[in-house]
Amino acid sequence: MALRDQINRHIAELSPYEPGKPLEELAREFGITDAVKLASNESPLGPSPKAVEAVREAAGSLHRYPDGASFELRARLAERLGVGGDQLVFGSGSDEVIELLAKTLLGVGDEVVYAWPSFAMYPIVTRGMGATPIQVPLDAGLAHDLSAMAQAVSERTKLVIVCNPNNPTGTSVGAEAFDRFLDRLPERVVVAVDEAYLEFAQRADMPDALAWVRRRPGVIALRTFSKLHGLAGLRVGYGVTGAELAGYLERARHPFNVNRLAEVGALAALDDDEHIRATLENNRRGLAYLGSEFDSMGIEWWPSDTNFVLARTGADAHDRLLREGVIVRPMAGFGMPDCIRVSVGTPEENERFAKALRRIREAA
Repeated sequence: MALRDQINRHIAELSPYEPGKPLEELAREFGITDAVKLASNESPLGPSPKAVEAVREAAGSLHRYPDGASFELRARLAERLGVGGDQLVFGSGSDEVIELLAKTLLGVGDEVVYAWPSFAMYPIVTRGMGATPIQVPLDAGLAHDLSAMAQAVSERTKLVIVCNPNNPTGTSVGAEAFDRFLDRLPERVVVAVDEAYLEFAQRADMPDALAWVRRRPGVIALRTFSKLHGLAGLRVGYGVTGAELAGYLERARHPFNVNRLAEVGALAALDDDEHIRATLENNRRGLAYLGSEFDSMGIEWWPSDTNFVLARTGADAHDRLLREGVIVRPMAGFGMPDCIRVSVGTPEENERFAKALRRIREAA
């Protein structure tokens, strides 16, 4: 009997998550050693210097297991967010908390409702548990169609995920529409609000997910240290929810899933206000620059509440930009073959991207 016959069918049929192309891979393929990577929404200013120093100081204790309860980080975050420590669940990135939700809630025959295109891990963790993903198309503005999502909820729905702001489109929904949406959902349905890009949002009426955590059992807000704080390489995220749901998720969590360096780095990054301000200002200026450049080239693009921009540059733009030493994210896997997603970089990286894109368009 073949090994494949022994593998759970819902695992064998999965397509693995495809991350943005690493700089090292571009060097191997094309010999380009000075490439810029604008594909994975990483912080262009690097990690918090305070986090780097904390990690350096902690490196000598790597022979010890980390604090499995993330006590210090838990206490500091709880104080900052105004929640109880027992309402926090930590993960190796916020996507692990999504996986914990899947492990805790889902089985064969259950359904998960989310918008599409959105974060590619939603269908992977859903199918990984043998459950059924229910993908609701975005509206004409590439934002969540919350009315259609509410209508898609059935007796089999265990989990609804709202990515706000949304990845990969950069769009967001406002508080009034979000509140109406949650009011329509059955109380038995767990709602995950993925707020990985929340800190970059500029709209004035962003929903208050933490208020819903207090109001409605079964709401969880997901956040990360990967974006604003520049700690993508350490992998630390968290969920904020009611103590009861948090307790169930803790039962599904692996011990020591947040490593020692990730915890001390995240704790230090929380209080690095100077780095946070610089990152937000760089992002604000970068978004304005990219939008202006797209306009000047006659390229359709979508205003963003994140640290990236979605643009309709043509089906071959991604591959041609690679040969210019610029890595962006192709959108074919999200059903948008003529679009790319470009992360905000430093001013120099943004300019290099714009000049490369202009060159390939003029050469077409």
